Amino acid sequence: MPSLIDFRRRIRSVKNTQQITKAMKMVSAAKLRRAQERVIAGRPYAKAMREMLANLTAAASDASDSPWLVRREPKRVDLMFFSSDTGLAGAFNSNLLKGSQKFFEDRQGVEITLTLVGRKGRDFYRRRGAKILAEHINILNRPTYQDAAGIAKDVIRRYKDGETDAVYIINNDFKSVMTQTLNVLQVLPVELEQKDEKAEQADYIYEQPPVEMLDRLMPRYVEVAVLRAMLETVASYQAARMTAMDKASSNAKEVIDSLTLHMNRVRQAAITKEIIEVVSGAAAAAE
Repeated sequence: MPSLIDFRRRIRSVKNTQQITKAMKMVSAAKLRRAQERVIAGRPYAKAMREMLANLTAAASDASDSPWLVRREPKRVDLMFFSSDTGLAGAFNSNLLKGSQKFFEDRQGVEITLTLVGRKGRDFYRRRGAKILAEHINILNRPTYQDAAGIAKDVIRRYKDGETDAVYIINNDFKSVMTQTLNVLQVLPVELEQKDEKAEQADYIYEQPPVEMLDRLMPRYVEVAVLRAMLETVASYQAARMTAMDKASSNAKEVIDSLTLHMNRVRQAAITKEIIEVVSGAAAAAE
C-alpha cells in the first residue's frame, strides 16, 4: 500500500495539473468570446453572398463560355480541410478526421486533392500519403481575409482552368459551447438554393452581363467561404477546448477527493496501530 508521502505527492501533482487546466479553460473562454463575435458577424454576409451567386448563376446559365458555369462529372475534386494546430480539445479533430474519411469513402475512384489548414489534419494525411496541394499551419490564431485569399488562390485557379471538377470544404461549424457540427460544403460549382415554390423569389436587375459579374464575384465568394470556415473552426475549437478543460478540472477534483479519502484512511490506520502498540507496551510493562 502506498505511504502517506506517496499520497501527498500524488495529490500535489494532481492539484498542479488542475491549476493548469483551469487556466487553459479561462484562456479558451476569453478567446471564444471574441471568436464567437466574429462568427456571428460574418455569417449573414456569407449567406447573402451565396444566395446572390446562386441567383446570378441561374441568370447566366444560358452562357456556356464561362468556366464558372461548366458542369463536369466530378472525377477530380479539391477538398479544403480545416483542423486545429493543437490538441487538448476532446473529440474536435477526431470527428473532423472521421468526416473526411467518410468523404473519401463516398467518392471511391475520384481523385481528391487536399488543401490542409491546421497541423492535426496535415500530420494525419501526411502519414497516409494523400495527395496534398497546399499546407497552411499556424494561421488560425488570428485569421484574416488575406489568409483566406492565400488559401483559396490555388483552388480558384485550378477550377477555372479545368484542373478540378468540384471544390468542397470540411470544417466544424460553431453551434454552441457544447455543440459543434461537421459541415461539408460544396463551394464550386455553386449549387442553386432549394426554395419553397410559395416563397417569394428575389428578382435581381443586373446592370452588367451576369457572366462578367461572375468573373469578378466568384473568386471573392470562394475567399469568403474560406474565411467563414476559418472563423467557424476557431470558435468551434475554443469551445471544444474550454469544455474539455472544464471536464478535466472536474475529473481532477474527483481524483483529489478520492486520494484524500485513501490518505486519511491510511493515516487513521497508522495512528490506530501506534495507539495499540503504546497500549500493549504499557500493559506488558504493568504486568
